[in-house]
Amino acid sequence: MKVMLRKIGEKYEIYVPKKDLEEKIVEMENGTPWGGKVKLANGWSFAMPDMPADTKLPITVEARKIGDED
Repeated sequence: MKVMLRKIGEKYEIYVPKKDLEEKIVEMENGTPWGGKVKLANGWSFAMPDMPADTKLPITVEARKIGDED
């Protein structure tokens, strides 16, 4: 699913256009949003693609939703 990742201050947010949903990232598996699992404030989790740590934000990427939450 396409998601837009942006950074506000020291926090990351994900926007899911398909659901018109914007949530803060509350957990990151690798300490960065890239190449691991991230958990959003609403409980949703996404497997994020591998990208360089210095990738310019905001950016739209293809992320895989994990779990059966809707």
